[in-house]
Amino acid sequence: MDKHIYEGRYTTENSRDVVVFLIGMRINKRLAINKWLPVFTAMPGMIRELYENQEELGFLSMENYFGLRTTVMITYWRSKEDLLAYSRGQKHLAAWKNFNRKIGDTDAVGIYHETYVVPQGHYEAIYGNMPVYGLAKASGHMPVTGEIRSAKKRLQTDVK
Repeated sequence: MDKHIYEGRYTTENSRDVVVFLIGMRINKRLAINKWLPVFTAMPGMIRELYENQEELGFLSMENYFGLRTTVMITYWRSKEDLLAYSRGQKHLAAWKNFNRKIGDTDAVGIYHETYVVPQGHYEAIYGNMPVYGLAKASGHMPVTGEIRSAKKRLQTDVK
């Protein structure tokens, strides 16, 4: 996360469609390191690929969270077509095949993902005294003005 704190209230543009993709894993059996560690270590290479080829892949940004058993990566994409194309790409397919070969149906580790396709104007965000974060990192960070002070106004306005 960026270290610079932007004092005051900020929001993000909502003038384009966005795809939010959550992906994560849950360690169900902590001692089964040989089962969950390969899942955990597959992500850094894909994250590097996404940032190195953002424009080409349609990848906008991401945030990570790590809990005691569960992780989640929140990613933002330009379109569902871009996300689906990445899922069929070489690095992701190799990781998926490796997962199925090594982990298969074992209950030692769980995986999940959720995909949300959000049309322009149907999302809003507020960031108070925060670094550039989340959707603002993906779609643009801007100060809140009087015209868009409330969530209701931000949802009714195509912010430019």
